[in-house]
Amino acid sequence: MEPTIKLGISTCLLGEQVRYDGGHKLDRFLTDTLGRFVEYFPVCPEVECGFGIPRESLRLVGDPAAPRLVTSRSNEDHTERMLTWAHRRVGELEAEDLCGFIFKSNSPSSGMERVRVYNEKGMPVKKGVGIFARAFMEHFPLVPVEEEGRLHDPKLRENFIERIFVFRRWRELLGQPKARGRLVTFHTKQKLLILSHSPKHYQMMGKLVAGAKGTPLNEVYETYEGLLMEASRLKTTVKKNANVLQHMMGYFKKELSSDEKKELLGVIDQYRQQYVPLIVPITLMNHFVRKYDKAYLEEQYYLHPHPLELQLRNHV
Repeated sequence: MEPTIKLGISTCLLGEQVRYDGGHKLDRFLTDTLGRFVEYFPVCPEVECGFGIPRESLRLVGDPAAPRLVTSRSNEDHTERMLTWAHRRVGELEAEDLCGFIFKSNSPSSGMERVRVYNEKGMPVKKGVGIFARAFMEHFPLVPVEEEGRLHDPKLRENFIERIFVFRRWRELLGQPKARGRLVTFHTKQKLLILSHSPKHYQMMGKLVAGAKGTPLNEVYETYEGLLMEASRLKTTVKKNANVLQHMMGYFKKELSSDEKKELLGVIDQYRQQYVPLIVPITLMNHFVRKYDKAYLEEQYYLHPHPLELQLRNHV
């Protein structure tokens, strides 16, 4: 059994009736599908900060870079109250070992981006960040975060879920004594996954690991962690995935028959032209990996970055 991935989540997304109007924003993908593979740690900033249910709605006003949090009708300012709670809460969350957070979009407390901020004339601009979301992202700059609304996009969904699995694996490595050999083993299994996100980071991280002997180990780990999470935030593309698949073909130079090579090249080309989703060439590649017993490729997380049951690569 793999260790459970713990994710923070806005409480209303789990169906809890904690919103200002006493309602919820249940998201069935998060509860019924992704919920089978993660453990959620719910957070509702407004309720935990002491606001009742139901309550007067809140909104952000003023400077989008440092907005005030005020009630929508009575115009009471609760900024300091929320900031004090948020900074205390993110400190408490350090103990929860979260591998990601899913925020409620458009929320003045939890929105990750493009939250409405009202100027002195009452006109909104979508340039704000929720008070708690900002505090969380500043406190945990490497932890993957996303909004439930953006997770309706198949590419963003696949990217975020891949990132939380990468982060969980990295956390597992950090749970062991630091050693260059362990870092090399970790990197070796992630190499093609990194390449699918960023050839530039693939080269940088390879050089970092190869030259690790001349650098203090703590510094190597810290630099590697930053590059790993930076690379994983960059989205894969059809072109980058096709390049990785062709790179993998190079490991079968002596094994594939001419018909098998033609079949694999044909499927990769179908994917490149977006006639078939990524799962099609990946499935065929996995078949050849097993058939010809390619241990190096079998260990590559690129071929199985997250549970197949999530069907994420069926739509990208």
